[in-house]
Amino acid sequence: MVSAVELRRLDVGIVTLLQVPVARTGRRGRRQLLALCAALAAMSLLLIGCGGQEQLTGSAPAPTSQNPAAAASTSSSSRIDIPKPAALIKSTPTRIEIPSIGVDSTLMGLGLDQTGAMQVPPGGFPAGWYTGAPTPGEDGPAVIAGHVDWDGEPGVFFDLRNVDEGAAISVTRQDGTVAQFEVIRVSAFAKAEFPTELIYGSLDYPGLRLITCGGSYNEGADSYDDNIVAFATLIGSD
Repeated sequence: MVSAVELRRLDVGIVTLLQVPVARTGRRGRRQLLALCAALAAMSLLLIGCGGQEQLTGSAPAPTSQNPAAAASTSSSSRIDIPKPAALIKSTPTRIEIPSIGVDSTLMGLGLDQTGAMQVPPGGFPAGWYTGAPTPGEDGPAVIAGHVDWDGEPGVFFDLRNVDEGAAISVTRQDGTVAQFEVIRVSAFAKAEFPTELIYGSLDYPGLRLITCGGSYNEGADSYDDNIVAFATLIGSD
């Protein structure tokens, strides 16, 4: 990193050389002097460019992994704040619908198994919601899980891997409200490196995670290698 003082000294040196009386140098001396001036000028521009590059690379904040919706940041001076829908009160979810991939399922409650992992539904249908997380529509990450297949037949979340960003998700709740979500991201994670904090970590907005299996099927383990996770955010309620 070159300081402003050093750059000023370099510029002064160039100017000083340019002010040397050319008549005293002779033809060969003039050529050498002009070449030296050009080299010094090029060095000055190069050093200024490096300094600017360092400033630019250090100015953009890194996105936070805990909030997928905020992965793309904008300048605070140009950002237009869009009102967020208010979070809903706690209410047990009873049904999930994802029209774009043909999902329409009732929901069962899922707790933790003896190992401390979230339980999974006992069959291909229905999907289940994790009772240890916020209910869909509350602030925080609501979690709904379902099988990709069961006994050779498609499960409730068979096509979750194909859901598009922007797809609509509706979750009907016991109090009669319907929480409306929008998919913002779909990712595959190796089960051996499951991002627990990203899935279950706290959020300051009403979020939803849909989880199923994916990747290659491991016959020895009778399981798939990956998890498919769709991340969604609340956009309203009926």
